[in-house]
Amino acid sequence: MLNKYPLWKNILILVVLAIGFVYALPNVFPDDYAIQITGARSGTEISQQTVDRASEALEEAGITIKGIDREERSALIRVNSSDDQLQARPVVQQALGDEFLVALNMAESTPDWLKAVGAGPMKLGLDLRGGVHFLLEVDMETAVEQRLDATASQIKRELREERIRYRGGDVSDGNRIELSFRSEQDRSQAFDIIRDRYNEFLLDESTEEDNYLLNLSLSEQEIQQIQDYAIEQNLTTIRNRVNELGVAEPLVQRQGADRIIVELPGVQDTAQAKRVLGATANLEFRLAARQDAPAASTETYPFRDEPGRTARLEREVIVTGENVANASQSFDENGMPQVNITLDGVGGDLMTRATRNSVGRGMAVLFIEFRTEMEQEVVDGEVVTREERVQETSIISLATIQSTLGSSFRITGLDSIHEASELALLLRAGALAAPMYFVQERTIGPSLGQQNIDAGFMSVVVGFCLVLVFMAVFYRAFGLVANVALTLNLMLLLACMSIISATLTLPGIAGIVLTVGMAVDANVLIFERIREELREGVSPQLAINSGYSRAFVSIVDANITTFLVAIILFAMGSGPVKGFAVTLSIGIVTSLFTALVVSRGMVNAIYGGRKVESLSIGGKLANV
Repeated sequence: MLNKYPLWKNILILVVLAIGFVYALPNVFPDDYAIQITGARSGTEISQQTVDRASEALEEAGITIKGIDREERSALIRVNSSDDQLQARPVVQQALGDEFLVALNMAESTPDWLKAVGAGPMKLGLDLRGGVHFLLEVDMETAVEQRLDATASQIKRELREERIRYRGGDVSDGNRIELSFRSEQDRSQAFDIIRDRYNEFLLDESTEEDNYLLNLSLSEQEIQQIQDYAIEQNLTTIRNRVNELGVAEPLVQRQGADRIIVELPGVQDTAQAKRVLGATANLEFRLAARQDAPAASTETYPFRDEPGRTARLEREVIVTGENVANASQSFDENGMPQVNITLDGVGGDLMTRATRNSVGRGMAVLFIEFRTEMEQEVVDGEVVTREERVQETSIISLATIQSTLGSSFRITGLDSIHEASELALLLRAGALAAPMYFVQERTIGPSLGQQNIDAGFMSVVVGFCLVLVFMAVFYRAFGLVANVALTLNLMLLLACMSIISATLTLPGIAGIVLTVGMAVDANVLIFERIREELREGVSPQLAINSGYSRAFVSIVDANITTFLVAIILFAMGSGPVKGFAVTLSIGIVTSLFTALVVSRGMVNAIYGGRKVESLSIGGKLANV
């Protein structure tokens, strides 16, 4: 029958719309303003007593508490407004002291019955929800030094295995490795080995008295490759760490030769973010020095959590955190936290070689961390900020080697489960190829994000209302059908973005406005085609059928072209550009569905299956 959908198609439309309604509904419930309490140190727990102290301080300040969510290591205190939130932060910080960090945040208010079916609101980008923006600088000089140190250790190990006697082998100023031999034959053999296995070095032979010297230096091209590798490796590592943090749609990209931009929407706890992102969390495994070892070949380090206790270790590194393939937190036989480590193939071989003849000796695990300290002082009446880069190296474990170790072993001596979990997280996410320093930090508070949300929401509402008025006036009953379809289109767009956990940004809102225009464009093409058929004397039922079928090709062709552009934007762009592309792509799909299927279903319900003398579609030639 003309202009009648079969029952299954009507049911399918209703099911899709019902699902869209359920999954779009959480966006109606706005996030609550909240303050988040976390420990200044990763192992600090948030007790009920701590929450009570914060609550009492807020009550004394006259700030009403809407609700409290407490977990083991964090707590969210909900308040009624952004003004209360801004006032609550310093009040709670003063009440709890420096042992705790208080940050602005937003807390979901989705009803439990919606959460039970997996429905949740759209994630908002940095410009809407607030969050943190970091600019980090990669220490390129240290990147080259670390690579040279690792290579020097390997070269010395291989020379010992080949029974070639040498002296020196440490990295000197100017990124050079200098080896000294007692005979020209030893130097010649070493020259051949290094040339064949380490062709990235430029080799230079010289003689000083009875010493036959071999100098290894890197070319400018090789140094550049090491630096490029360092920043690319750090990019990958940061992305992995961000994934471990569970941040949706973060921005991690390179800026210039040695800098990285990181934006984390929704994160207000800058201390935790900096702790995870900036920590080198690199490990070095070294043998404890023998008592008769010369001072030049050893280094002394303190224990991390035992003030005053130190140990002397060999300078030579067995393996580093770069060789860690996997790491997980567990417990030892005494119920104490530990980290189980699995090395890659190269790391496993190096560990086996080093421990094969070292049973009974101690092996230490060094934890290396770089951080930036800012100091302010007044110079000539102006406040000057000085930046000091500090490296902290400490021993977290020193145990006796009971047997030859391979690619799997464990680290003990950790303070808490949380410390073990964080160390495993950082190792699992990958070691930084070079230290990084925070050169810029910016926090966008939820209140500013709310202003952006209000402005974006108003732009959508104004544009949407203007379109509704235009369609209702110009196309009458068919305009009302288009308006309903347009409303359902927005509902489905929000539902799809919520289901796939897409992040909405200000450019994404622009994509929504563009989607509204494109959806109306499809309806205009259909309605104008129907009016054209009516002008030619076609019956109303046939005009409806022809209007939808003949406009189909033009609508799909135009939307496919736009969809291809959106794909290119998503592939080539980053951050806000991707947000716009995602919103636009989803909007194209929902627009096609509502304009071609849903609106046709409503028109069929109004006019289909009966004799129609005229159509309420506007224009002088609309009636026949």
